[in-house]
Amino acid sequence: MTRTIQIGPQGHEISVLGLGCMGMSEFYGESDDANSLTVLHRAMELGVGMLDTADMYGNGHNEMLIARFLKETASRPFIATKFGIRRDKEDGTSAYQRIIDNSPEYIRAACEASLKRLGLETIDLYYMHRYSPDYPLEDAIGMLSRLVEEGKVRSIGLSEVSAATLRRAHAIHPISALQTEYSLQTRDVEAEILPACKTLGVTFVAYSPLGRGMLSGAITSRDSLAENDFRRLSPRFEEEAMQQNLTHLDTLKDIAARHEVSPAQIALAWVLHQGDNICAIPGTRQIRYLEANCAAGGIILTPDDLVRLDKGFAAGTVQGARYPEAGLKTVHT
Repeated sequence: MTRTIQIGPQGHEISVLGLGCMGMSEFYGESDDANSLTVLHRAMELGVGMLDTADMYGNGHNEMLIARFLKETASRPFIATKFGIRRDKEDGTSAYQRIIDNSPEYIRAACEASLKRLGLETIDLYYMHRYSPDYPLEDAIGMLSRLVEEGKVRSIGLSEVSAATLRRAHAIHPISALQTEYSLQTRDVEAEILPACKTLGVTFVAYSPLGRGMLSGAITSRDSLAENDFRRLSPRFEEEAMQQNLTHLDTLKDIAARHEVSPAQIALAWVLHQGDNICAIPGTRQIRYLEANCAAGGIILTPDDLVRLDKGFAAGTVQGARYPEAGLKTVHT
């Protein structure tokens, strides 16, 4: 790690590369708790400061996995978790069987449940996972601010909201972080959301900075995905769209070869070059990828590299939406 970033009202300093833990519980094929715990321990050795989870990842399993890890280690990583997506059952890749709940009553109950599963007294960063206009934003942020006052939450975050919603929320209570998908393949945040974060002093947390693995170059066909892999629902991973999207990797691979690193490392480095208020949370279940991701924090891209990548992944050139229609309804709200 070569750079750190401050997040939250108390200026908690973390490395610019955190670890997304979602895939340790579901969505990307079979999981293995023992292996995941090994990866978490290695992440601490490498200086990864933030672990990102949510109550809906594995219907609570992911938070309990992190609780197991916290009992095994003397380290105290910065813990970020989320509320707002309610699932009646484990739906895997079959459908979007979920509702958005931002009611104050649910927010308090969800926070208490997450604290219990995590074995913590305070959540470092508590995100509204998705915002629904069906609920008054003032009521939701008001409840979150009370949880801060009570010491159950240190700082408040939002996920996948519009710049306008971020400004409204920030006027009610300081928002410490905004988490949204951002990568060479997904750049819509550059128009309004990134500038708003910069103006307000909000840390931007980029999830899926490797395009859910496509930017690594390791996925060459839809057939390589497990039957229960979430990506099979993504229009971007439909075979025809994927093959077109993979052609953009030629530029990425060429730059990677000149730096003697992997395409994934260049893709991560590109995200971190987009602003000094940006951190990224690539997810992985393999130590070799974790180590490579951490090393990407030290890669310096040249102005020519940045221009070539900008042109190679220009807006409108990536085929397929990042979520199926049901998922798109709840982003940038």
